[in-house]
Amino acid sequence: MTIPKEVNLILEKLIGKNYEAYVVGGCVRDLLLDKKPKDWDITTNAKPEEIKKIFPKNFYENKFGTVTVLTNSKDETLKEIEITTYRKDGKYSDKRHPDEIKYAKNIEEDLARRDFTINALALSENREIIDPFDGQKDLKNKIIKTVGKAEERFDEDALRMLRAVRFACVLSAQGGPALGWEIEAKTFKAIQKNAGWIQAISKERIKDELIKIIASQKAAEGIDLLQKTNLLKFILPELEKGVGVSQNKHHIYDIYEHSLRSLKVTAEKNFALEIRFAALFHDIGKPETKQGEGPDSTFYNHDYVGAKFTARILERLKFPNKFINKVVLLVRNHMFVSDPERLTEAGARRLIARMGKENIPDLINLRIADRLGMGRPKEKPYRLRTIEYMIEKVSKDPISAKMLKINGTEIMKMLKIEPGPKVGAILDVLLAEIIEDPKKNDKKKLEKRVKELDKEDLEKLRELAKGKIEEKKEEEDLKIREKHWIK
Repeated sequence: MTIPKEVNLILEKLIGKNYEAYVVGGCVRDLLLDKKPKDWDITTNAKPEEIKKIFPKNFYENKFGTVTVLTNSKDETLKEIEITTYRKDGKYSDKRHPDEIKYAKNIEEDLARRDFTINALALSENREIIDPFDGQKDLKNKIIKTVGKAEERFDEDALRMLRAVRFACVLSAQGGPALGWEIEAKTFKAIQKNAGWIQAISKERIKDELIKIIASQKAAEGIDLLQKTNLLKFILPELEKGVGVSQNKHHIYDIYEHSLRSLKVTAEKNFALEIRFAALFHDIGKPETKQGEGPDSTFYNHDYVGAKFTARILERLKFPNKFINKVVLLVRNHMFVSDPERLTEAGARRLIARMGKENIPDLINLRIADRLGMGRPKEKPYRLRTIEYMIEKVSKDPISAKMLKINGTEIMKMLKIEPGPKVGAILDVLLAEIIEDPKKNDKKKLEKRVKELDKEDLEKLRELAKGKIEEKKEEEDLKIREKHWIK
């Protein structure tokens, strides 16, 4: 296990001043899992004032005995290293913060206050592991287990219930079972029993944990674990309403199962976080809008209702407005028309106007997740390739006189003529000529050519020019069709 020089230096300085010092918590867990820690924490019996004297470059803005030491490291994970005095926590009246902090006598007392056994690990300067709660054994067996009694740990900080799910989700091994990691039985039952305590936690803290779950490769399994532990009903009650609610002949899964499977696709394909949330929420309006039962049931306007629910959920969880707007936009438009027989160029332009061209790829990825989440075998069928073709076609700058570096007004001024067919004829000829040779699209060259064309029989030239323009349009359209495999 390699401890970075910046961390080693801090340990050496503390020990050199006759204090105890250990690397502690999640970074030790990550080292044992052969992962690069995202941050580094040190614990010591030195008091905050003593730590500050040893490390003048610091800041200390909390009541938990944590001094943040600034280093000159170029590694973002090592620029700030937190040093916390051994402590034991008092009673947690609000299920969030200890009422008082007391300094602990030794490292074992400090580790006893931590959440899970896999995080109650310390590493000395000479690489000795302090492990009073068998955290290494639980790491090996992939078990999430509280330090001591689970109910007491969750009573202290209810967010730990959500963190248990997050750890089981994020730490799960690739290629193993649905979840390589499991929550230990007593810990699991304590979460189920006390899930309502999560309501005491700030929405910002819940949001941060939820993001980590949905951003992971086991996002769908993580959401399902929230449902099985009874946490989902207090965090995303709108989503849980879809459990067991059947759909129609187009679906083989209930609303909740389909939503999870759609989310699973986005995680497997490593889609952006906004698409993942949209996949999870895209049918969240269906329970509210369901009419009838059986294969012919309907869900009219579930996209509108789902967009409203999505906005309400994300606002409740304190997501930033930009993120909310993007997810709501995707949910609202996920039912866009993509049938080749029904999709017109005008319809494609309206979709671009609603979505913004930059959001179209994300909308198509959401449709892919939706389709695969229904159990459909084809990832991108002909109809989705058709919408991509149509969007690109109507989005491209048209083959028109706007491409010219001279306009009709300038031509009229040059030739001292009024608006009329002659101006359009000259523009058509110029356009045909720059299609043949783009180098001719030069202001001075065009002005010279306008004077020459003023003496020609423009009606004949205009007909020839139109043929060339139409030929170019067909050529460009063929390229776009071939790109999207459209015949």
